[in-house]
Amino acid sequence: MFKKLVRSVVFSRYIDVFGAVLVLVTCLLRNFHLTFYDDGQIISVPLGEQWSTMLAGAFPLGWLSTIGAIFSLLSTRLVGKQNNTGNWIGLATTINSGAVDYFLGNHSAIITYPLTFFIHTFAVVKWTKGVKIRKIDFWYYIINIIGIIIAYLLVWFGMKIFGGRTDFWFFHIIAITFGLSLGANFCTAFKYETTYLGWTVYNIIQLIKATLQLNVANIAKYAFYIFNAVVTLGDWIWNRDVFKKLIVESGERRVINN
Repeated sequence: MFKKLVRSVVFSRYIDVFGAVLVLVTCLLRNFHLTFYDDGQIISVPLGEQWSTMLAGAFPLGWLSTIGAIFSLLSTRLVGKQNNTGNWIGLATTINSGAVDYFLGNHSAIITYPLTFFIHTFAVVKWTKGVKIRKIDFWYYIINIIGIIIAYLLVWFGMKIFGGRTDFWFFHIIAITFGLSLGANFCTAFKYETTYLGWTVYNIIQLIKATLQLNVANIAKYAFYIFNAVVTLGDWIWNRDVFKKLIVESGERRVINN
């Protein structure tokens, strides 16, 4: 009964809509859609002046962050349902997230997000060929350890070269979240059953980072992600493969029909 409930939550379209509406409403109520990046500063621009402000060269940080957060949420939900469309959407949201992160002070995003884009591409190809949920093995730990090491090196190098915020806590939060995402994205591509354990920790730290950046869209998004990751973790461990389950059910129907 509990396993069926977990799967129903993972596959619920109502929760998809709830998550998207949560992010949108939170951003609108907090006027995050008025947030722009202009000449090195974060400014608030009234709706009536936004078009002219963009034409003058300002970056619509609030709108792109809000839209990106919604599509990123839908991407995550689809991946949890073992639907490869989620990985495709992840490619697009990676570009948007990288730009937003850069303008919010993480200038190392110039070299870290392209790597994330590559991993999403790998996941798309891997899932297209077909992959089943697998148990933890030696390579699961190696992937996550190497992810953290690479992250620290790239973030340190990126901050040295491109500048931006370099304060102690910001540096470590950026490096750890990036490292966790590297490991979790690769584990997603291979469909390790505990992939969403990594995503749970990642989302908690991302929530802290979004709070430090005052990125309202991401605060709402990652709060929802924590709930989603915990539920999906249970589904991948207890209920396993979607396609395998569908094949079994189809086979049972054939037996009954015969």
